[in-house]
Amino acid sequence: MRKGKDAILRLLGKGEPVPYRQMLKALNVSRHERGRLDDLLDYLVETGEIAKLPGRIYTVAGAGDTVRGKLSTHRDGYGFVMPEDGGEDLFVPARYLAEYMNGDIVEAQVVSTRRDGKREGRVTALVQRGVTEIVGRFEAVGKGGRVIPDDPKLGRDLFVTPGAAGGASKAKTGQIVLAAITSYPSGARPLEGRIVEVLGEADDPEVEALTVIKKYELPNVFDAKVMAEAEQQPQEVTDEARQGRVDLRERLTVTIDGETARDFDDAVSVAREGDKIRLWVSIADVSHYVVEGSRLDTEAYLRGTSVYFPDRCIPMLPEQLSNGICSLNPQVERLTMTAEMLFDAAGARVEQKFYTSVIKSAARLTYTTVKKILVDQDAEAIEANRHLVADLKVMEDLSLRLNAVRKGRGSIDFDLPEPQIVLDLQGETTAIVRAERNLAHRIIEEFMLAANEAVAHFLETTPVPSLYRIHENPDPVKLQDLSEFVFGFGYILKVMDEKVSPVALQKLLAEVAGKPEERLINEVLLRCMKQARYSAENLGHFGLAASSYTHFTSPIRRYPDLVVHRILKRVLSGKMKGVDKDRLEARLPETALHTSKRERVAMEAEREMVDLKKMQFMRDKIGEEYDGYITGVAPFGLFVELIDLFVEGMVPVATLPQDYYVHLEKSHALVGERSRAMYRIADKIRVKVAAVSEPRKQVEFALVGTLEKRPIEPIADVRNAYQRIPIKGKRPKPRRR
Repeated sequence: MRKGKDAILRLLGKGEPVPYRQMLKALNVSRHERGRLDDLLDYLVETGEIAKLPGRIYTVAGAGDTVRGKLSTHRDGYGFVMPEDGGEDLFVPARYLAEYMNGDIVEAQVVSTRRDGKREGRVTALVQRGVTEIVGRFEAVGKGGRVIPDDPKLGRDLFVTPGAAGGASKAKTGQIVLAAITSYPSGARPLEGRIVEVLGEADDPEVEALTVIKKYELPNVFDAKVMAEAEQQPQEVTDEARQGRVDLRERLTVTIDGETARDFDDAVSVAREGDKIRLWVSIADVSHYVVEGSRLDTEAYLRGTSVYFPDRCIPMLPEQLSNGICSLNPQVERLTMTAEMLFDAAGARVEQKFYTSVIKSAARLTYTTVKKILVDQDAEAIEANRHLVADLKVMEDLSLRLNAVRKGRGSIDFDLPEPQIVLDLQGETTAIVRAERNLAHRIIEEFMLAANEAVAHFLETTPVPSLYRIHENPDPVKLQDLSEFVFGFGYILKVMDEKVSPVALQKLLAEVAGKPEERLINEVLLRCMKQARYSAENLGHFGLAASSYTHFTSPIRRYPDLVVHRILKRVLSGKMKGVDKDRLEARLPETALHTSKRERVAMEAEREMVDLKKMQFMRDKIGEEYDGYITGVAPFGLFVELIDLFVEGMVPVATLPQDYYVHLEKSHALVGERSRAMYRIADKIRVKVAAVSEPRKQVEFALVGTLEKRPIEPIADVRNAYQRIPIKGKRPKPRRR
């Protein structure tokens, strides 16, 4: 054998990828020298000097795929690069991330690809730092201190140099602070910074909200110039504003929202016409008051969306607009954009038109009230709303027709329970209950879907540039795994050309309905789905089985809806000229990308705030037992959601009955190699609350017992899965993990 890495690099330096067997011949490697070559190749791959491709083919570093995207790190040190152009995330081991942080935009090189398509890489360049400020708990150390980040993904403390721990209000140990990063980690140098703001005590509900606001950089205060613009807006509809609008003030129009809603985007009205039903969906005309390019508009674009916490809303627009002149409050005139649609007896849309309008809502109804009238047949509620009952029954009829049409074309509905946090006056969580979703919710949902789809179809066929709400086909690899997974239960899911039709998935959901494996297959199917987003290109909406779809119905709280309103207005008024069209077409991709990002940030912040309230609710529940479902399986443990409380926590694998547990990734299960005990996603188990860790934002459970038995995987599957786990050296004896 020609010794050393130089020989390998010279061989690969010729430019062509070299298969392992060809390398053996070229380097004249004997049988007893193969182990040394293997070790050297592994070392060169780990150091990034060469790359390993599928099929055990090697090439020089840089010849493999390059990925650019956002780095998401785990508290244990490793991370994933999420490609900007989509596709499978790239796993990056901890050894390559010493100088990089969660949220950084990086370039990475693929250094190896497994047979199952999973890729591993190393970060090669920093494009942009993702974090410039850190929120966390301050601890004084000498004349300086350190900040323990609220975000465990950052994986390192920030050290505060002497003299940088105070400002106007000196930070004290235990307080929550905002620190600006002055020096990023490099070699032996740690993360350093200075304190710019003391937020307050950790257990103060206001500080808890501020912590999330600062962490996700949510704009929560409108500056004086934006407020001045908002205050200049009238709070009543003027005669001038009514000009040129269709007058719908005499139509019986109502809003239907939750009890705590304060801003009302949409109002609806219906009328029977023989066996057809006409629907008017009137949406607040925010674009009349928020002029494109104004300070109000710039601020709304920056925020992208309203953010909803259990105890408050961070609005996209100031209250003078969101709760005032733009809100479709009862018994007052309001400017609107109306989608008027006619549906036949089968629920098909046969007519549609759009126009600016003025309405006067007859009533502010709640979902609870409508349910009492239509479902409970409550005499008191019916009497109090006698003048509305007939129209509400027509709405019920139409919603059922529309739902049947959606289901007929393959629209997929995941009717999963959502938690509602109940707070006391001090902001403490007193209960976690299942949020109700009744007939009234479905009526409004169907009407909004119908309006959004009608507007999207109109703009697409006009045609003009527009923003679409798209939902792409599920990931092909995950689809194939799903097909194999459900086959084990006796179901057939055909995947053709790496795609599946929404109808096929809907059929699968119908087949498993009421079966023991229903929740299991629903959970696995949900994990196959991609996240919906905004796009200037219409790629259709897979989940709704809609060829074109947009967001039109919530301009008070979503910026994309405001953009669609402006486009629709220009088309209707004939002002969509060639120059405007070109300018709009050039700007929309960036608008779509920005608003999609803002939506994801808002969702993450909302989820964190809800999780915090859940965790606090569990603080005094140590030792109590609950029933729950396994919602996720990982090599290190089971994620479990409590059935009654919707609280998720983890059962560490080390606390399971003593065994060597193998992670069956495709089966979403942990299996004991000796006992063959299986813990699989959607299994019902009983757990005890073992610990609540506020710094880690984690509830830990201990397994009490299983409540449902599942079929055991053949032992051969367990052994095969075990062989796929990368373990260097000799196979360890079964041990507790």
